[in-house]
Amino acid sequence: MTHPTLLVIAHGSRDPRHAATVHALTERVRAERPGLRVETAFLEFNAPSVPRVLERLAAQGADEVVALPLLLTRAFHAKTDIPSVLREARARLPRLRIRQAEVLGPSPLLNATLGRRLREAGARPGDLPRTGLVLASAGSTDPEAIAVIAEIARELRHTGWCAVRPAFASALLPRTEDAVRALRAEGVDRVAVAPYVIAPGRLPDRIAAGAEAAGADVLADVLGPAPELARLLLNRFDEARVPVGASLSA
Repeated sequence: MTHPTLLVIAHGSRDPRHAATVHALTERVRAERPGLRVETAFLEFNAPSVPRVLERLAAQGADEVVALPLLLTRAFHAKTDIPSVLREARARLPRLRIRQAEVLGPSPLLNATLGRRLREAGARPGDLPRTGLVLASAGSTDPEAIAVIAEIARELRHTGWCAVRPAFASALLPRTEDAVRALRAEGVDRVAVAPYVIAPGRLPDRIAAGAEAAGADVLADVLGPAPELARLLLNRFDEARVPVGASLSA
């Protein structure tokens, strides 16, 4: 089986830190798998756009692309925006086979990345039994995405934290500061905030501001170009290459 090109599709942001983080992550993916061609494209705000990259790949003779949404849940962008862009590209570039990979979450590798960022921010294993965790995501109105965040919070509760509460930077309540204060009101000694977002930007800044305003003891960084996240991208790439009904070990 020959390698198709991996096209990582990020949302994009006016904040330059966003694109820089996405490119750092794709560089780590390249380092993890030398020889794999990895391209980056954005839905909006940043260049290059998805259509432009696909047109360039087709012109260079590529015959297959795995388009991987750099998204943590299956919400509007994964269900509507990206499929629409890829459908239009398939119509314009009929010789280029384009597969859409699954979104990144949920995954144990994402939970491992959260743990890495929390430890880097000062969360110590011995403190977990008296520490509450706020899992702060960007927010969505999509029921599937909301359910995924709730399930991740339940899973994290079994890893030693005395309590875990979801929070949202947009679309839903509670906000990060409200979740931190609610844990304090319940008598929780320490509170840590883990942003469940990949790259910096307006919503992650809102999460950080809420954590600081409410006096959280630990504020983790965004997931960023972590090694676990790079491995997860490669896992989703490999899964997309396997025909339906086959196994990765086949």
